[in-house]
Formats: sequence, C-alpha cells, structure tokens
Amino acid sequence: MAKTTTTSSTPKEAARKVIPKATRPKGPAKVKLLSGGNPQIAKGYGEAPVQAYLQAIPDWKREVAVRLDALITCAFPKVQKAVKWNTPMYGTDEKSFFMGFHMITKYVKVAFFHGALLKPMPPDASTQKKVRYLHIHEHDKLNEKQFIAWVKQAAMMPGEKM
Repeated sequence: MAKTTTTSSTPKEAARKVIPKATRPKGPAKVKLLSGGNPQIAKGYGEAPVQAYLQAIPDWKREVAVRLDALITCAFPKVQKAVKWNTPMYGTDEKSFFMGFHMITKYVKVAFFHGALLKPMPPDASTQKKVRYLHIHEHDKLNEKQFIAWVKQAAMMPGEKM
C-alpha cells in the first residue's frame, strides 16, 4: 500500500489564514471633491456623467449648476454633453465643445471658449484672448435671457477640439 500525504492544516494554522468576507456595496460611492468643491468625476460622454457631476456638487452651487445645464439644453437642444477634466462640457459633437463650467471656492465659473466673439462679451477675461468667463456668486441673479443668447451664439461657432 502506498503512503499518501495530506496537506491538511491544524486548527491553529487554519485560524491564521485570512479568508476575505463577501462585502456588499453600501450605496453609491462617495465622490471626492477637489478644490473649490469641484466633483472628481471620471471622463465620460452623454447625460449620465454630467448628471453624476451635478448631483455631487455641494451646497448652493448645485442649484446654480443644475439651472445652467437646463438652460444650455433648452437653448441648444442638440447639445452633446461630456465630463472632461472634472468639468461638464457642452458641444456640437463629442470632440468639439463651445462651453463648460466648474466650481471655484466662491463662485461657479462658466467658460465660453470663443467668448471674445460673443455680443456682448461675457464680463470676465481670461489669460487666453478668445476665452471669456461668467462668474456666478452665491447671491447673484443670473440674467437667463442673456445667458441663453450667449449659449445660442456660442453653439453656432466652431467648437474647441478637446
């Protein structure tokens, strides 16, 4: 009869082995907030990543951002949305974008990539000559009529390849 060897361990050895327990998700993963409360959202195209970004924005800025998104969509119904560099972007296709916005500590920064060509120009300058910004602070009243006019103008211009 041949001798067989077994690799069974003693109860003490078995107790040392760590067996991972099955874990179940505890709800949606918490989104990391970057400087200024800007949500860190993975790059993505379409409505879903933009909505994830909007829902992760803290405090008063969420209401402003949700309204901006709605106004942009209303002004240019064929808008193509994406999140790139933790910023919701709006364009005519998945490669050409005419605007975006992100959170700064004290305001929401709306960027028009060819803003210097808009009539009238958005009020805040950039270090890039063609870019103009609109800064929206907590208690500011957004001139929605002017904002929609800017979006419509911007959507008719060549987008920035990004």
